[in-house]
This record gives sequence, C-alpha cells and structure tokens, in this order.
Amino acid sequence: MKSDLPDRTFAFAERIVRLCMAFESKGKVSATLANQLLRSGTSVGANVEEAQASQSNKDFVHKYSIACKEARETHYWLRLLSATELLPAARLEPLTVEADGVFGIVRKWNVTRFRMHTHEVTTAGLEVGPPFRNVKNGIA
Repeated sequence: MKSDLPDRTFAFAERIVRLCMAFESKGKVSATLANQLLRSGTSVGANVEEAQASQSNKDFVHKYSIACKEARETHYWLRLLSATELLPAARLEPLTVEADGVFGIVRKWNVTRFRMHTHEVTTAGLEVGPPFRNVKNGIA
C-alpha cells in the first residue's frame, strides 16, 4: 500500500519554510522562534522520507518516532507564535491543523509498525516479544 505521507509532509515543510520567511525582518525573538519552527517543521518530512528507505522494521519505527516528536514540536511552536500574536492566528491555524493531522497519521503508522516489530506470531500461534516472552501464558 502506497502512502501519500511523504508528499504530504514535503508540502507541509514547504509551507513552514514560506511561513518562516515572513519572520526574516521581524527582529531577534521572531527569528529565533522561526528557526525553531523551521527545524522541527522540516524535520518531519525528512524523517518520513528516510523511513521510506529503512533497512528494517526497527529502523522504520525509529524514523517515524522522530517524525512524530518533530510534528508535536512543530505544533508547539505554531501555538506559541499564535499566542504571542507575532502573526495572525488565522494565518497559523491551517498549519496547526495540518501539524495535528500529520502527527496523527505518523503516530498511527508507527504504532502499527511497532506492533509488527515487537510481536511476532510463532507457528504455535503464541505471541512472543523480546525477550522471548510467551504473552498468552504469561511466562517470561
């Protein structure tokens, strides 16, 4: 199943870059906040893109975990920018909504892949996970 998430996070990063460009002449505080937003907002897509070439399920889960954290951080910076009225809330609202949406999708994919990585079904039909734990019978 092909995901549109890499394209969606790329478009999100592009919107973040354009937003941060609006802060270039607004002073030191604005520039600092914009830099934080730029780093986290573009990191989401970069980690999703890296996950597409992951070498293992564990690697995929790791990259998506980072993307998830970065999406949450991006949401924080957008909320802070809105609360401090450095830009009108109406301009930030669509990006905040998108950050929430991206976070939800990344989290869902990550939870699914994490479960795939940590719980395998044996030929006997028992769930096992590291370190070889028999969940069905409660034996570790």
